[in-house]
Amino acid sequence: MRTDLFDFDLPAERIALRPASPRDSAKMLVVENGALRDQSVADLPSWLKAGDQLVVNDTKVIAAQLKGRRIGRETEPRIEATLIKRLDGSRWQALVKPAKKLAAGDRIRFGNEGKVCLLGHLDAEVEAKGTEGEVSLSLSFSFHGPALDQAIADLGSPPLPPYIASKRTPDDQDLADYQTMFAVNEGAVAAPTAGLHFTPALEQALRARGVGINQVTLHVGAGTFLPVKVDDTESHKMHAEWGTISAETAERLNSARKNGGRIIAVGTTSLRLLESAAREDGTIQPFAAETAIFITPGYRFRAVDVLMTNFHLPKSTLFMLVSAFSGLATMKAAYAHAIANGYRFYSYGDACLLFRAVP
Repeated sequence: MRTDLFDFDLPAERIALRPASPRDSAKMLVVENGALRDQSVADLPSWLKAGDQLVVNDTKVIAAQLKGRRIGRETEPRIEATLIKRLDGSRWQALVKPAKKLAAGDRIRFGNEGKVCLLGHLDAEVEAKGTEGEVSLSLSFSFHGPALDQAIADLGSPPLPPYIASKRTPDDQDLADYQTMFAVNEGAVAAPTAGLHFTPALEQALRARGVGINQVTLHVGAGTFLPVKVDDTESHKMHAEWGTISAETAERLNSARKNGGRIIAVGTTSLRLLESAAREDGTIQPFAAETAIFITPGYRFRAVDVLMTNFHLPKSTLFMLVSAFSGLATMKAAYAHAIANGYRFYSYGDACLLFRAVP
């Protein structure tokens, strides 16, 4: 499909720079069979029924953003790196800026005068360069394994999305704001943002309603930061992300569905993982692998009945996904309504509750 079919005008002021407080006070636009209803996240339990199963992503954002400088040559330009994929105990794939300042064999020294990390810095060697600002880094000079993880945590910071970080300076409040209450498994470089809306009070209300809450893991990766640059969606390549669904969780979801319960994915990451693990008949299998599933209109959903997600950017893979789920015309109308009625977009923004379009 043409990428421009997924374009729309989004005023810059509609991109949220801070989350709602409390988190479940955010707006929630319910989209069901073309009808639009203005609600709040706190109203979520009233849209669900006993036996329904929420699926949340329990990945935890790591301090994946590192700042430093190239060393060992006549000039020492500043370098920013975002770690996006662990290769082994001492090597990472990373997005770097400016990539043109680096070549294979260069050394980068990451450090922060305001933080202490043993020797105060972390050195890395550029092993290879990719085509879109990606490099593989060897960080084995001083640390390895758990010690390296601690050094990254000490020297790095959570990588706020560029559409937020470009408008204000990330601060300590983001350390809490940019993690969901379910975050336990470290490995993401971006938050599964639909989960940011949840609070203990909302969880309690859902359980009192008889709704199950199930945890899966998908480590959100580089695809979140890379725009769709091609004219046709068939030419876009998604980055692979690692995900897991336990046998116990798969069995619980399959059993609930057999008994009439619906599967509600909290976030596009949960949905992509569930659809990656689903058989043709909709049965969810245990899963422990990478997925690069790219969902566009025409995709036949097998596992997920309802999707809770945030509002996404124009021409993004995520807007393509929600258009596949509820229909492109419906989602364009929903987004136009959201923009006209003051909804806030993207990571720190409001939510929508989407019911799957009936073919």
